Amino acid sequence: MSQRAHQGEVAGTRWTPGQYLKFSQERLRPALELLDRIPLEAPDVIYDLGCGSGHITRLLAKRWSSSKVYGIDNSPQMLAEAAAEPSTIHWADADIRGWVPEENSDLIYSNASLHWVDGHSELFTLLASYLNPGGCLAVQMPLSWDLPSHRLMRDTLAKGGPGGKPVGEASLLAALSNKWVEDSEFYYDILSPCTRRLDIWETQYLHALEGDDPVFEWVMGSGLRPILNGLSDTERNRFLKVYKERLRDAYPSHSGNRTLYPFPRLFIVALV
Repeated sequence: MSQRAHQGEVAGTRWTPGQYLKFSQERLRPALELLDRIPLEAPDVIYDLGCGSGHITRLLAKRWSSSKVYGIDNSPQMLAEAAAEPSTIHWADADIRGWVPEENSDLIYSNASLHWVDGHSELFTLLASYLNPGGCLAVQMPLSWDLPSHRLMRDTLAKGGPGGKPVGEASLLAALSNKWVEDSEFYYDILSPCTRRLDIWETQYLHALEGDDPVFEWVMGSGLRPILNGLSDTERNRFLKVYKERLRDAYPSHSGNRTLYPFPRLFIVALV
């Protein structure tokens, strides 16, 4: 896998479930749409990679009630939230980068997680190899790298300090500057040789977010994590002040005090 620092490594394993779930309905919709496109009748073994607080994992277990379902995540906070509700799901603390399933699977599902992992050429072919014949790999990843919200993250790191100087170490900016989710054609090329059916599509959602500085609140729960963890307290306060002001200009409020946040996502459903 890549030797360059990756945003997932910088982000660490600490998540704040409450912050992430502030926009739970908007974040849930692509997960449900991915789930709806899985063409399996009765998978025996299911893994949810990057299960977070476990909401989708429970939906997987509900749809296929006779299946053995695993929820995999490397955030103790998210796993504690997931395990708080009794269920038959097997929750496990593991990093996807080194994860090996306990048993081969009929479904590997991953919603908004694999962009935190590098080396997609190796990763996706490896995940496909963990599937039983007839099994399915179902993945959704945000295509957020080129959004104004994320370009402004990198620009503020590069020039948001006093006198236009960088904020934080150069390695942090480098980790966020690489485009970690590739174009659709890349995933077609690596998965088509090892699958018998491959469906890849992109969807852009136009989120109408409510509240004060809602785009800032959105990225605080996800995309900003590498920056929040990678800066000192002084640097972090400086960055957040400048970044929030720039976000307000990039995403003005519309009628009904709502802020429009166009957000594209990549979907992959592969059968082996």
